[in-house]
Amino acid sequence: MHLVKKLIKMAAMADILKHPEDIYPLLKLKMVLRNAEKQIPNQPHWYFCYKMLQKVARGFFITIQQLDTELRNSILIFYLVLRALDTVEDDTSLPSDTRVPIFKAFYQHIYDPEWKFSCGTGDCKVLMDQFYLVKTGLLELKTSHQEVIKDVTKRMGAGMAKFICKEVETIDDLNEYVHYVAGLVVIGLSKLFRASGLEDLTPDPIASSVGLLLQNANIIRDYLEDINEIPKPRMFWPTHIWINYVDKLEDLKYEENSVKALHCLNEMVTNALVHLENCLKGLSSFRDPAIFRFYATPQVMAIGTLALCYNNIEVYRGAPKLRPGLIAQVLHQTRTMSDVYGAFFEFTSVMKAKVGKNDPNASLTLSRLEAIQKICRDSGLMNNRKFYIVRSDQGFCNSALGVIISIALCTIFAYILAIN
Repeated sequence: MHLVKKLIKMAAMADILKHPEDIYPLLKLKMVLRNAEKQIPNQPHWYFCYKMLQKVARGFFITIQQLDTELRNSILIFYLVLRALDTVEDDTSLPSDTRVPIFKAFYQHIYDPEWKFSCGTGDCKVLMDQFYLVKTGLLELKTSHQEVIKDVTKRMGAGMAKFICKEVETIDDLNEYVHYVAGLVVIGLSKLFRASGLEDLTPDPIASSVGLLLQNANIIRDYLEDINEIPKPRMFWPTHIWINYVDKLEDLKYEENSVKALHCLNEMVTNALVHLENCLKGLSSFRDPAIFRFYATPQVMAIGTLALCYNNIEVYRGAPKLRPGLIAQVLHQTRTMSDVYGAFFEFTSVMKAKVGKNDPNASLTLSRLEAIQKICRDSGLMNNRKFYIVRSDQGFCNSALGVIISIALCTIFAYILAIN
């Protein structure tokens, strides 16, 4: 319920008027969340874990609900263990010589009932302070699932320790870092799916590509938040890219560098596009419908985020986000490979429309976008469903009747929210 209220609060009335097609998916999302709330176990440790997930990863809280209980609990604990490890990395107020030993030994700490380390802020600090409840849940999982979580935690911690004192200078550095913090997560998920007997193991390079796509989208979108991090900026954009445009990475946020900043941003997005083909390969191999939806939804949102960020100066003014109604549509409509091909095709079309003739990477960007669109077309599975990430100025809501109907729908929508 809290997620829907927050989504609606974020969505201005003008946004809903422009996109009345968002209303039904938002209402469906409300119902999904009501059912998810009812499924939260009463045991104190499980109740804490599910409520904590709802706070630190609301979208993830929704997508895991469709999985069976055993797998859902394992993925829940998997995520929270790694979220705790990530909280140590995110807390830049901690000196490196404090964090490095924790990174390297974190996989052992998850079994130590006495170990405790307070860091982070807000909900993540609460997670760290009450991490013993996550450990309790971990010990109730199948041994094979615990081993996957332990192994990924060990490898991720080692990668974080490596990059705590190492700059991301090249694209290879970026790919290696993102493999540690995101690619390993997807590799771990694949191993959990296999351990549950529901799916075959996804090859590591393909699984890692999924993580690289998701994390690249986050790194691009979160430029301003990372560069303004106190006491020390977090810099994940490779030096070998931004040095072609400015002298210092933080210079991209200044208005006088807007043209160079857009070209740099577009090169970052173009670099991320190389992971799309492997994502489609990985998705096409799944058999279990629930796992497919769990796996596919974040990838559709990632390419949607890339489409939103491409050639968008707002990346340097704040973190642009997909509108709440569009997220609800993705959650509601991503069910089959047909949906995925349709979404990938549409979002790549959005990017193609924004490629400027004077952009130094225009030809490479178009080549990569057209390659993905060819895969989507050649599949023979593409549907005509639209996510409406952008709308024509001559669309439905610009007619007088459209405005009247939209206002009526919004009024009904507000009433339904109020009585529930």
